[in-house]
Amino acid sequence: MTRSVLNHRWARALSLSAAASLALAVTAYPRGLMHDGVALDHGLLSLLMWGMSAGFVHGVGFDPDNRWLRLLLGPLVAWPLLLLGWGLFVRNYLS
Repeated sequence: MTRSVLNHRWARALSLSAAASLALAVTAYPRGLMHDGVALDHGLLSLLMWGMSAGFVHGVGFDPDNRWLRLLLGPLVAWPLLLLGWGLFVRNYLS
């Protein structure tokens, strides 16, 4: 049941719009990921990029055959990482 709900148009649109908007925000204003002039940790930035990639993969409708890739590039991983990315961007941008 969970898998079918997450494959609806609204879920894919949410993934695609969240990933595209975060990618645009990071590209247009990369200093939004800096806190007090210090760049984001490489590991944390990698997680953020993974979330954006997974959001794009799910958003365009690609569904990998491999169950591990389906999990790693699906919305259950993408959405928390995208929320983390937006949270970091908003927190650092507002401070």
